[in-house]
Amino acid sequence: MIREESIKVKEYSFVASKVRDYAQLMKPNLSFMVVFSSVIGYLMAPGIPFVWTKVLLLFAGGVLVTTGANIINQILERFSDRLMKRTMVRPLPEERMTVTEAWILCILSAAGGFWILATYFNLGAAFLSLFSLLLYGFAYTPMKKIHPIATFIGAIPGALPPLIGWVAATGTLFGEGSLGGWAIFLIQFFWQFPHFWAIAWVGFEDYERAGIRMLPSKEGKTSFTGLQCIFYSLTMIPLAMLPQQLGMVGMTGTWVCIAAGLMYCLASFVFYVRNDKTSAKRLMYSSFIYLPTVLLALLIDKI
Repeated sequence: MIREESIKVKEYSFVASKVRDYAQLMKPNLSFMVVFSSVIGYLMAPGIPFVWTKVLLLFAGGVLVTTGANIINQILERFSDRLMKRTMVRPLPEERMTVTEAWILCILSAAGGFWILATYFNLGAAFLSLFSLLLYGFAYTPMKKIHPIATFIGAIPGALPPLIGWVAATGTLFGEGSLGGWAIFLIQFFWQFPHFWAIAWVGFEDYERAGIRMLPSKEGKTSFTGLQCIFYSLTMIPLAMLPQQLGMVGMTGTWVCIAAGLMYCLASFVFYVRNDKTSAKRLMYSSFIYLPTVLLALLIDKI
C-alpha cells in the first residue's frame, strides 16, 4: 500500500514537473500579449462581431504558433541561456528536457496552430503566422548574437499578430481593405524599439555574458540608446492618428492613443537624460502600459 502511494506521488511529481517545463517553453506572458493583439486586430476589422467561439479559436491558434516560435528560440539559445540568470533555469539549459522532445513539441504546436487558422479562418492568416514563426525563430534569434539589427528584424514578427488577426477576419493582406490592419501593425512595430532597448539596458550584463547584442550602440549603455528611444516613441504620436484618418475609430480613442504616446515619449526623454537603470525600468514599464492601453482604446472606440 505504501509502495503504491509512493509510485503515485512520483508519477504526480513527474507530470507536474513536465507541465511546468512546457509552460516555461510557452513563455506565457509574451504569448498572451501576442495573442491579445491578434484578437484586437481581428475585432477591429469592419463588420466583425464579437463571437466567443471565433475569438477562442483565434486565441488557441495564435498561442500554438507562438509556442512553436518560442520553442525554436529556446532550442537555438539553450547554450546562451545557461549563461544568463534570467534564463538558466529553463528546461533546456538545465537538461530537464531533450532537444528532440522540444522539437517534437514545437512541430506539433506550430502545426496545430496552423491547422486551426487555416481551417476556421483562412490560409492567408495561417501562412502569415508561419512566416512570423520562421522569421522569429530562424532570423531574429541567431541575429541577436551578430548585429543590433536583430531588434529591427524581431520587430516584424512582433508586430504581425494584429495583422494576422485582421487577415483572419478579412482574408485581405494587400489593397484598400488591408489598410486598417497595416495601421495597427505600424503602431506595434515602432512601439517595440523603446520596449526592447529598455529591457536590453536593464539586462545588459546578462546579455553581454551570453554574447547577445541588443543595444543600438557598440559602446553599450550610452545615452545614444535613450536618444533612439525618443525618436521611435515620437513616431507613436502621428501613428496614433492614422486609425482615425482611416475611419476606424473616433476622436476619444485617438486622444487616448495620443496621450499614451506622449507618456511614452516622456519616459524615453527621462531615460535619455538620466541614462540609468531606474529610468530604463520606468520606460520598460511604460511600454507594458502603452500597448494594451492603445489597443483597447482602438477597440472600444471602434466605428
